[in-house]
Amino acid sequence: MQIACFSSEYRVRKMTEEDISSVLKLYRGNPDYFVYCPPEASAESVRADMRALPPGKTPEDKYFIGFFQDGFLVAVMDLIDRYPDDDTAFIGLFMVARERQGAGVGTGILSGCLQSLKREGYSRVRLGYVQGNPQARAFWRKNHFCPTGVRRAQELYTIVEMERKL
Repeated sequence: MQIACFSSEYRVRKMTEEDISSVLKLYRGNPDYFVYCPPEASAESVRADMRALPPGKTPEDKYFIGFFQDGFLVAVMDLIDRYPDDDTAFIGLFMVARERQGAGVGTGILSGCLQSLKREGYSRVRLGYVQGNPQARAFWRKNHFCPTGVRRAQELYTIVEMERKL
């Protein structure tokens, strides 16, 4: 996966342990997300997000990436390569810095990613958002993701799966 091609406007790279404080700052700027998707943001929750994998996938399939502008972390995305099948990329998390929301930044970043994934041969992108989170639902619907009909109950919330054909 050529993540550097995901944006011409932002520098894109995999996040590392050294980035945990920057990701945590971005997370803490979005407290509404954690109302729907506990636990509260912490260094350990960032670390867990950086390592989380779906069944059958390996760390080589995971891209926990950051989008930077002038040294500022604008957004993070957790992307799983070829999941749940070889034609699909899976977005496990996408979060934009609070001060950049509402100005088309998230949609612009997502658009660049989707175009790049299409060029790389993916036919669709799938994701899940936490049921009851109106901001997440509205963002994904605005960006032409449609519910698949699959809902997965977790311990503290339910995930609603959505998909967009490329």
